[in-house]
Amino acid sequence: MPVSPIVKISNLDKFFGRLHVLKNISLEVPERQVICLIGRSGSGKSTLLRCINFLEEPSRGKIEVDGIQVDAEGKGKEQRKLIHDVRLKTGMVFQEFNLFPHMSVLENVIEGPVTVKGMDRKHAIELAEQNLDSVGMLFKKDEYPLRLSGGQKQRVAIARALTMEPRVMLFDEPTSALDPELIGEVLNVMKKVATEGMTMIVVTHEMGFARDVADRVIVMSDGELIEDANPDELFSNPKDPRTQALIDRYRSGEQ
Repeated sequence: MPVSPIVKISNLDKFFGRLHVLKNISLEVPERQVICLIGRSGSGKSTLLRCINFLEEPSRGKIEVDGIQVDAEGKGKEQRKLIHDVRLKTGMVFQEFNLFPHMSVLENVIEGPVTVKGMDRKHAIELAEQNLDSVGMLFKKDEYPLRLSGGQKQRVAIARALTMEPRVMLFDEPTSALDPELIGEVLNVMKKVATEGMTMIVVTHEMGFARDVADRVIVMSDGELIEDANPDELFSNPKDPRTQALIDRYRSGEQ
């Protein structure tokens, strides 16, 4: 019996002025799948991710998350309500950690559930502490971001997104701002989140992570999806020469 997709993107276009950044993108993501989006800088990966939760407004097409469908050309109060509902279903982890510097780790993590979802503060704290423990950061719950390493900040950011109880997690190059020795700790947390059954869409340059964790690796080039395959197939036998060139660059240590 086929699994219905939890994320469905249909005929999506995005323009920045005259620049056609995303070109007729269609994509389905079944529940509990981990998708890694790879491609050269400027290929449209982050824009696609940001369109899913409407941090960027698509120009055309439809986006559906957990049964909530939004037409890019919709307007008005109903459209704003649909976008709000989609955002409640999606957790987002950015390149930069975007923690509030004047709030402790715990306060950062409970801010969204309490203010956006109206969650009871006591319940939010319990959930936040569970998620901080899960990412190995409970011992820092009373610290402020200034006193954390980059890897620790990103783990807090993941706990913060999880505490919103999303149905889908979106990661936008979550290790690109980290020193090399801190990347592993964040990737290990992401692997743990994946093994716990979270649907994940990850924009990444970490080919090892894509090979080890992804159910599917999707390659983007010039605003289009050019290849979509399981990691073993894609890395061993890419169909598109642009994918082969990308893999060769990474294997030679270039970005």
